[in-house]
Amino acid sequence: MSDCSDNSATARRIFTDPVHFLAFGFGTGLAPKAPGTVGSLPGVLLAWLTLSLTFELRVAVAVALIAAGVWICGESARRIGVHDHPGIVWDEIAGMYLVLLVTPPQIGLWALAFGLFRLFDIWKPWPIRDLDHRLAGGAGIMLDDLVAALYAAIFLGLGARIIG
Repeated sequence: MSDCSDNSATARRIFTDPVHFLAFGFGTGLAPKAPGTVGSLPGVLLAWLTLSLTFELRVAVAVALIAAGVWICGESARRIGVHDHPGIVWDEIAGMYLVLLVTPPQIGLWALAFGLFRLFDIWKPWPIRDLDHRLAGGAGIMLDDLVAALYAAIFLGLGARIIG
C-alpha cells in the first residue's frame, strides 16, 4: 500500500522530500483534477524562461530534464510504492519542454503544442500505451511522455508543412 494514501499526508510528504517535490512538479502534481495537465505548466514556464539561451543550451536543458527525470521519477515511485503515480509529473514537464523546444515561440503555436502533447499523453496511441505498461521504473515513467512529445512535435511539423 502507498505510504501517501491520505491527501494531507501526501502533500506534507511531497513538500518535505526534495525527490517528491521535484517529481510532483513543485507541487503541481497534487492538483485534484488533471494533475498531468497542471503538471505540464512548469514545462511551459521553463521553456519560456530559457528562450534567450542558444538552441544548443536549450537542448542541454532538455537532456538534463530527461536524464534527471529517469532517476527522480523512478525514485519517487519507489518511495511511494506506486509505479507512475498520477501526481508524478516530472515526465510531463520534460515532455512539454521537449515539444516547445522545436515549436516557434508564438502563443498560438505553444497553445497548440500544449494541447497536442496532452492529447497524446492522455490518449496514449501505439506504442505509448505499450511503453507505459511494459517498462518499469523511471525509464518507463519518462518514455511514454517523451514519445507523446515526439508525436506532438511531428503533428506540429506536418501542420506547418501543409499550411506553409
